[in-house]
Amino acid sequence: MAPRTVPAEGAAEHTLAPTLIERLTSRVTAADDAPKAAVPAPFTGATLAEVPQSGPDDVRAAFERARQAQRAWARLPVAERVRPFLRLTDALVERRDEILDVIQLETGKARRHALEEFLDVAMCTLYYARRAPRLLRPQRRKGMLPGLTRVRELRHPKGVVALIAPWNYPFALGAGDIAPALMAGNAVVHKPDTQTCLSSLWIRDLLVSLGLPGDLWQIVVGDPAEIGDPLLEGADYVSFTGSTRGGRAIAEKVAPRLVGYSLELGGKNPMIVLADADVERTARGAVRACFTNAGQLCISIERLYVHQDVYDRFVPRFVELVKGMRLGSGLDFSADMGSLTYPRQLEAVTRHVDQAVAKGATVLAGGRARPDLGPLFYEPTVLTDVTEEMDLCAAETFGPVVAVYKVADEDEAVARANDTAYGLNASVWTRNVAHGRRVAARIEAGTVNINDGFGAAYASHDAPMGGFKQSGVGRRHGAEGLLKFTEPQTIASQHLLDLEPPGGIGYERFADLMSTGVALMKKLRIR
Repeated sequence: MAPRTVPAEGAAEHTLAPTLIERLTSRVTAADDAPKAAVPAPFTGATLAEVPQSGPDDVRAAFERARQAQRAWARLPVAERVRPFLRLTDALVERRDEILDVIQLETGKARRHALEEFLDVAMCTLYYARRAPRLLRPQRRKGMLPGLTRVRELRHPKGVVALIAPWNYPFALGAGDIAPALMAGNAVVHKPDTQTCLSSLWIRDLLVSLGLPGDLWQIVVGDPAEIGDPLLEGADYVSFTGSTRGGRAIAEKVAPRLVGYSLELGGKNPMIVLADADVERTARGAVRACFTNAGQLCISIERLYVHQDVYDRFVPRFVELVKGMRLGSGLDFSADMGSLTYPRQLEAVTRHVDQAVAKGATVLAGGRARPDLGPLFYEPTVLTDVTEEMDLCAAETFGPVVAVYKVADEDEAVARANDTAYGLNASVWTRNVAHGRRVAARIEAGTVNINDGFGAAYASHDAPMGGFKQSGVGRRHGAEGLLKFTEPQTIASQHLLDLEPPGGIGYERFADLMSTGVALMKKLRIR
């Protein structure tokens, strides 16, 4: 049984209003006579928009305008800087359908997955808008000598942040990182992917209407080979979400200038099904974990390790649910999964699956493209008998494909889950949450979800999110997701007693007094 389809909308339903496209594309920092790139709609292959392309001089001009605007912005109290973002949640709710259409049409994802982006931006920006004044206010710290050394920690903005956002979650991974950078007092020069730049232009336009100074958030669009170097050369800090290869290249380029960076990179994320897992709940959760956004998600599950005691019940039910998934391109919530975004992703998925099958892997569900639905559709695919000589085993596929493995016990499951260069996300399923937490703590990943695939950890914005090993450097979300865009400064004042022997006391006597004082501070728990 192949995945079911839902009726596609008419061609007119897969377009955006020309006035909206004209307004958004006019916000790109580019010359009036700049060449334009056609952005195809993944659902149909027809041109969705033509977007001006920025050149190196446009990037430099963007930094100049951003830097000038940042100086005045940084002088504002934090309570004033957060006001546009406090207004944003209501504005997003009012215009939900408009942004969901934009996200779907530029990415090809199902509406339910576009909704996840919408909710992430609404909740993440509100989280920081509520907490930025407290996180950024001067903090009292313990001084060297209690009562005599008084210390304050201040937080200064980095300056102008270069933010490079990916194509797969352009709304969430653009605005979700830009909001804390701006609230911290920075300006941003933002390079979204050309294919998925409209959603970023949309929310920038909205925030400016809510009071954000327009020059603070500059958007440049173009080929990384042409504008990548000036983008990195002008930055005081770099935030990047993308491939591990891309992250390494950025780190090498900014290292000579000693510029800080945060990188969220690739993953080959495991899911462990323990012997006591609820089969029905776990099977449904695995569908979400593996096939959200057609698997084009850095925290999506690509490896599934199932305890032998539950394997024969879990796998048939999981495969049944996968075969029952509805594929479609409608601008409504009827489809379980949409299409891939780029032809290169379709090629990569096809290559991984075909090679695995040629080398002996077994397809339990899917395994083929669906050009009858649209140019970039591929069925959700489940395979077994995947071995190390297959690219699918260890390389990130980044598509609607998962390999299932039977394991003898949880020790084997954890060992195999950790047998990877990556360490971004993982998932553990069990009826015993306390035991699940102990298993989770053994997994080498920045986030581990119990009885969920990825959303429980990622959408808990008060907790940090990022990767171990080759999956990244730094974190988004939580206090660190804002404070990374700042420079900490310590200001200490000394009172009454100088940090040298007072009066006629010699250094030997001074050393005895200070040593006694250290011991006393320990005893009294002052330190």
